[in-house]
Amino acid sequence: MKIISEEKKNKLHKKNIKKLKWGVVGCGRYLENTFLPTLKLQKKNQLISVFSKDDERAAFIRDKFAARFSYSNYNEFLKSDIDAVYISSINSEHYDQVIKAAEAGKHILCEKPLAITAKQAEDMLKVCKKNNVRLGVNYVYRFHPLAVKSKEIIEKEMLGKIISISADFSINFAPNENFRFKKCESGGGAIRDLGTHMIDLLRYFGGEIEDIKGYVSNVIYKSEVDDFSSGLVKFEKNGFGRFNVSFNARTAFNRIEIIGYKGCLCLEHFIGRKNSSSKLTIDLAGEGKKSFRKKANNLTHLLRSVTNSFLHNEEPLVNGRDGFLNMELMEELEKNSNK
Repeated sequence: MKIISEEKKNKLHKKNIKKLKWGVVGCGRYLENTFLPTLKLQKKNQLISVFSKDDERAAFIRDKFAARFSYSNYNEFLKSDIDAVYISSINSEHYDQVIKAAEAGKHILCEKPLAITAKQAEDMLKVCKKNNVRLGVNYVYRFHPLAVKSKEIIEKEMLGKIISISADFSINFAPNENFRFKKCESGGGAIRDLGTHMIDLLRYFGGEIEDIKGYVSNVIYKSEVDDFSSGLVKFEKNGFGRFNVSFNARTAFNRIEIIGYKGCLCLEHFIGRKNSSSKLTIDLAGEGKKSFRKKANNLTHLLRSVTNSFLHNEEPLVNGRDGFLNMELMEELEKNSNK
């Protein structure tokens, strides 16, 4: 009887792991400093190809992260040996790039916001469905373990019916040459960059939204796009929610507060922080206040989930429909604000 050593077993196990072969699009700082370092640490993922309009930038990212190929031609990039595409280009390029990737039969993880308009997002969903490919959106905050625990508490009705949810996300980001300050490339400022995350979290914790009102404005910085947005929403099955987002605050208490009939909870050091120790405080009627801390990389959890979905051709937990609904709500808020 042959005895296989533990070392050989481990080698055989590694060989048998099905890997998802990725191509990445858009070689900005987030891709270089956050996305690819996280992707490279995961056993089920393999970086194959890099696309950028800038040949030198594509080659630099290829060499830095040991990819096989780099391209400045998007059609040639899609013909390379990849299963899935991560799109981190400027917002205005998402539409064409997602459509072409779907038609090439590649699963897609797209940066938020999904598109410039809800109509574009709707078209993207249709093309993905027609070509039997999966479309995910990079809403990372849903995947923090304390956010998942908060969702579980809500679903178990430990807080009772939800009365209100508050979400705040403010940073200091002065106008510069970044695409986010060019309306034709970004679609908007704080509302499109930060507000899309807060709307997604309101939907995640409170359920679908039937009405939204608010303001999109410039309070400190003047540019083509807004530096502040505030929204008030009415949930279909719960009470109300509100959010404030801005590009104009040097310091801010960025947090989520959820108040229910039987109790409340608060998520702190959770928004706008990378690998920080987040804090969940739960206060239920008739019980003592409890606090929990957890340090986590949200993107690690999202990528594990998305990778498994793509490998099994299953719908991602945060999918294209979420991206479409969030686009609809942002557009409605912008329209109401301009009245």
